[in-house]
Amino acid sequence: MHRTKTRFAARINHVATSLEKRGVRATYSLHDRVLANRTSRRHFSGSVPELDDVQQKIVSALDAEGYCVVPFSELIPDPAAWAAIAQQANDFIADTEAALAGDREALRIRAGKEFVVRLFSYGVDLDLGDPWLATCASHPLLDIANTYLGLWSKLEYVDLWYSVPQPADADRKASQRWHRDFNDKHLLKAFLYLVDVDEGTGPFEYVPGSAPGGRYADDWPWRPLGENYPPDGELEKRIPGDGIRTFTGPKGTMVFCNTSGFHRGGFATERPRILATVTYSSPASLKSLTERSYRFTGPLDELEAPTRYALS
Repeated sequence: MHRTKTRFAARINHVATSLEKRGVRATYSLHDRVLANRTSRRHFSGSVPELDDVQQKIVSALDAEGYCVVPFSELIPDPAAWAAIAQQANDFIADTEAALAGDREALRIRAGKEFVVRLFSYGVDLDLGDPWLATCASHPLLDIANTYLGLWSKLEYVDLWYSVPQPADADRKASQRWHRDFNDKHLLKAFLYLVDVDEGTGPFEYVPGSAPGGRYADDWPWRPLGENYPPDGELEKRIPGDGIRTFTGPKGTMVFCNTSGFHRGGFATERPRILATVTYSSPASLKSLTERSYRFTGPLDELEAPTRYALS
């Protein structure tokens, strides 16, 4: 899912020796139980944020089922915040559609996921002048992530995605298939729909209760470098139809989700799906399995401690 370490982790699933896999898993476990995550939990316990009613509703729903859906305006009522992200999205859409119609070499597309065009991809320099990163680093979102995870989290990944429509009879690929994100069990993602999303726009789908500790946690269970993609058609045999949640919604819908549980999305067949996405993970993930998708180039000294920790 993410660059250097995660690409290594994806590759290692196929070619590494069992000894190499054990080494990666041991490093993750050490940082989770003893080193990096233990320190971040201590930081959090010394400065637990006070949540408002909307934030508390989101955390409670995440604790219960692993997801929550809210309008962006309910969480962040400031019209200027939405206007800045909407303008960023409009510029991205215009540039992407011009490139799709002409020189596709300009598109940021990753091998194996050619159906997704990214605004940033990996290795980009960002600061808080970027509207989406600024929103993700703000109290409304970061306090939710830290409270849900019970530690000071790392703001690991930010981007805008444009899912290109595929033929309806095409095979699902990569993240269009059911899977768990293998990079961390202490994980929270948020998706902000930047267009109306219906069944033909590739809505995000999720199995509530499938994250670690949930009722479906033992079905192809999560572990570092585990078998995070069940064989095609097998998940549907174990999970009843009413156990799958499909997130259609109008522009401005925000979906919070623990994606160490089973999910899929982006199989657009009629219209492109455009969204903004963010991943909050634990320090153990960055120490063993993943790498931040961006370089933060803004000043850190004046930021509050949890924000500085998330971005550094």
